[in-house]
Amino acid sequence: MARALGRKFARVSLGGIRDEADVRGFRRTYVGAQPGRIVRALKEAGTKNPVIMLDEIDKVGADWRGDPSAALLEVLDPAQNNTFRDHYLEVDLDLSEVLFIPTGNVSETIPAPLLDRMELIRLDGYTEQEKLAIARDHLLPRQVAQAGLKPEEIEVGDDAILKVITDHTREAGVRNLERELGRITRKLATRIATGAVDTPVIVGSDQIRDYLGKPKFDNEVEERTAVPGVATGLAVTGAGGDVLFVEAATSGSDGNLLLTGQLGDVMKESAQIALSYVRSHAERLGISAEAAAKGFHIHVPEGAVPKDGPSAGVTMTTAIVSLLTGRPVRSVVGMTGEVTLQGLVLPIGGVKQKVLAAHRMGLTEVILPRRNEKDLDDVPESVRTAMKFHLASRVDDVLAVALEPPRAEAGAAA
Repeated sequence: MARALGRKFARVSLGGIRDEADVRGFRRTYVGAQPGRIVRALKEAGTKNPVIMLDEIDKVGADWRGDPSAALLEVLDPAQNNTFRDHYLEVDLDLSEVLFIPTGNVSETIPAPLLDRMELIRLDGYTEQEKLAIARDHLLPRQVAQAGLKPEEIEVGDDAILKVITDHTREAGVRNLERELGRITRKLATRIATGAVDTPVIVGSDQIRDYLGKPKFDNEVEERTAVPGVATGLAVTGAGGDVLFVEAATSGSDGNLLLTGQLGDVMKESAQIALSYVRSHAERLGISAEAAAKGFHIHVPEGAVPKDGPSAGVTMTTAIVSLLTGRPVRSVVGMTGEVTLQGLVLPIGGVKQKVLAAHRMGLTEVILPRRNEKDLDDVPESVRTAMKFHLASRVDDVLAVALEPPRAEAGAAA
């Protein structure tokens, strides 16, 4: 961006700073006093209108020495930063011509008053075809050069790169993809140097296991959802979208609800609402009152990873109904949305990240709240055409799509 604007560029790393003086500078009465990081970045750039990147603004801490995020309020406020006062300089400094670009992984940890002074631009995950283009045009040539190879000595086919993407990385970004490509090029460099192979070396999908070992990922959705009581949910993490499995089981007849899997307060409330909805609508759902009155255990696997967010209600409701009706959840369906006690499906955020995660996992259908229909425009067209979207206003709409038909209907259809 600085090159495009013809401006100087400077970078300020905010990760882990806890002292307000790091931003505002130290008073000159202290030994070793110096200006704050903003003034030093301006000095480094040598101009009054540079592009300054405030890196990792979501990881700013606070302690008894002050809150750096409070000092950043004036820096990022266009109505005030023309008279920014640094404690070391003790004169007004005009920051109004500086273009500040803060970066972060999650917006939830940024204080609300500070976030209000910024325009939020979300960079979502890549599709498989986008990753393929990035790897072919940028990542692979860089790793080939770092391994000491010449471009004409190695040729990695698109099928091989796609194999690495689907079986060994499965991420929102491309960091791990570049690492895996680096492993391939380093092993090839060793074999070429020892004369084990002749150049040029052509790497196809069949050779990926030889270079990277057994696949790290496989499509487990069909296996996990084969039994009633397991639903496939979609979530957003700091690294993009992800797929979560929600498991439900009966546990005794005391009517209690047990939750495991490092769930946050919001997901615990979603589970309580889901169970209350099922119990209050048991007759209409074809569930006996005795079955609905039992105790339940809801578990979200990968228990070592904390999970929270307002989009698991639909998934938990589906898992409970699936368990009590004996109808498994269809293995090609992922779902997201919050549910109310009256059975309404409420809108959620992160639609693009969640749909991309579903696509990465091989799901072909996604259930979304009807009020999120407008967000489908953000999903890349290649993914939209490959998937089928079901828009739900009520829980009944979700269950009609998510659950396998009752066995009697399935037998009649066969």
